[in-house]
Amino acid sequence: MERRLRVVFMGTSGFAVPSLRALNKNHQILAIVTQPDRPSGRGRHVIESPVKQEANSLGLPIYQPERVREEGFIEQMRGFEPLDAIVVAAFGQIIPKVILDMPRLGCVNVHGSLLPKYRGAAPIQHAILQGETVTGVTTMLMDPGLDTGPILLQESTDILDGEIYGDLHDRLAEIGARLLIRTLDGLDDGSIQPIPQDHSQATLALSIKREAGAIDWTLPAGRIVNQIRAFTPRPGAYAFLNKSMVKIWRAVSTDDTGKAQPGEVVKVSDEGILVATGDYAALITELQPENRRRMGAAEFARGARLTPGSFFRSEPG
Repeated sequence: MERRLRVVFMGTSGFAVPSLRALNKNHQILAIVTQPDRPSGRGRHVIESPVKQEANSLGLPIYQPERVREEGFIEQMRGFEPLDAIVVAAFGQIIPKVILDMPRLGCVNVHGSLLPKYRGAAPIQHAILQGETVTGVTTMLMDPGLDTGPILLQESTDILDGEIYGDLHDRLAEIGARLLIRTLDGLDDGSIQPIPQDHSQATLALSIKREAGAIDWTLPAGRIVNQIRAFTPRPGAYAFLNKSMVKIWRAVSTDDTGKAQPGEVVKVSDEGILVATGDYAALITELQPENRRRMGAAEFARGARLTPGSFFRSEPG
């Protein structure tokens, strides 16, 4: 039986939950550190992070510091020593060097890209947005930089044709959980040696704001479809039709080269709504009108009596 390591887990979003579950099965978790509860959604109801919800179900002690660099929290962390490792996955705060230096094996981060590509908070979305066909998960030893520490293990996977962010996110989270356990075991027995990143190959994947979901119909159809895939389900890709916002859930690029203007509805059929772009056209197959349920684009078009010549726009107007 493998030796159970003494570990503190830091994570917040759903990406971290499979890693937390795997860690709890294989090692001794002394504490869970997650972001404070925040108001969310239209009702601004205070909700617990996915990691906090999972930690509660597992009966693990939870800490929610406003800032992990505060001296009071650093003292709490010292109380867990001796520490074998700190595991970090989609946590959301910069961790100071004084904490990074605490564990014997270091701080291990589970990151949703093949570093050094896509450092930052939104690597999965940026990979889809840029049209990548392969991505993966990296475990690395953390340093004070933004995802700049040496690589421990990596596992790659194909991005499936038409795959949306939500589905790829869940697949990578499961890969990350498996990779994490292999990483900790390899660090403990000395079979894994950290490899410095090639910083000249680094790219950034910073947080995506809601406004980035507005579709610019002058862009190429392939780029627009990648935007819709990358922002589904969060933060959502959207356009405006007759001053009402419409969230676009699914679309495919076509080689239709009609003479319509970008954003103009070219054709309405049982397949969906064909909309002109900067080069060809995008076929919208699923959407969600404002304050209504998701539905097939053809169903929406019939109900709205949508006809060729109507316009989807980037802004109300």
